[in-house]
Amino acid sequence: MNVADYEPVPPVPYDPELVPALAGFLDLVERIPLRADTIQVNREHFATIVPPLEQLLEGRRIHVEHRRVPGPAGDPEVEVTILRPEPAVPDAAGIYLIHGGGMMLGTRFFGIDEVFDLVENDGVVAVSVEYRLAPEHPDPAPVEDCYAGLVWMAGAAAELGIDPQRILVSGTSAGGGLSAGVALLARDRRGPALVGQLLNAPMIDNSNDTVSARQYDGIGAWDRNNNDTGWNALLGERRFTASVSPYAAPARASDLSGLPPAYIEVGAAEVFRSEAVDYATRIWATGGQAELHVWGGAFHGFAGFAAGTTVADAADAVRSGWIRRVLGL
Repeated sequence: MNVADYEPVPPVPYDPELVPALAGFLDLVERIPLRADTIQVNREHFATIVPPLEQLLEGRRIHVEHRRVPGPAGDPEVEVTILRPEPAVPDAAGIYLIHGGGMMLGTRFFGIDEVFDLVENDGVVAVSVEYRLAPEHPDPAPVEDCYAGLVWMAGAAAELGIDPQRILVSGTSAGGGLSAGVALLARDRRGPALVGQLLNAPMIDNSNDTVSARQYDGIGAWDRNNNDTGWNALLGERRFTASVSPYAAPARASDLSGLPPAYIEVGAAEVFRSEAVDYATRIWATGGQAELHVWGGAFHGFAGFAAGTTVADAADAVRSGWIRRVLGL
């Protein structure tokens, strides 16, 4: 059935305390409609809203290193940024960070500050990966770049001071979808053993015809139209065919068994709610571990844009608690 054939579905209302933050998000991040012909101008705008890493790290006891590491076979090297505590901690836990941006926008520095406290206060070593962006580099380039960076991180564990049995993959939005894809690749290729996968509002269903997608068609942060732009850029003409890879769109995976424990977080008032809930449900159905949190009245990206609100602070506390448990901090 075509999306246009569905009856309109009323949206879940936003938490009133979050409404000002939503307005700020839309004004700062999404002031230019994201369509196929505005991807480049959105990239240029996006670059202006991410502060320089040096500015973000000012006053922090964190050592920074940028490297080029082997990419997928036959493809270019992958850039990564490594964050280590000062002084170093032996056998540290590791977080592999994959940035968001709808598969089309952003760099490895977008959202990197979310791991600063873990690095500085808990001795975690974090690696943030730069992956090739669609549409210039469609699937499988983004997920393969991310997987290559993870393979390097695990292989360099001794040099980085990381316990290879305590590596967590983490991402938000497109980064959440890529994190899920990387976890599937690691399972299927017998690659690095992940201790967990943190999927924050993950972009995993290329169909874009779920109940929540239809509820946020033309409204809210990262609405269904933006989502269409992202999936079209990533998959092109293959988007609605059986050839779509589960590593690109993890909702297409027929087998979710044998995956590392998942933490899945999503707002009740956003496009990705339905697919996130379904993904957790299907992991449970295999006997797997998943912790699912659907935050009432919350929009896409609320945790990073509504600091100090009841819902955002609660989400941050619960997420932090899960990270600490799964990494043994």
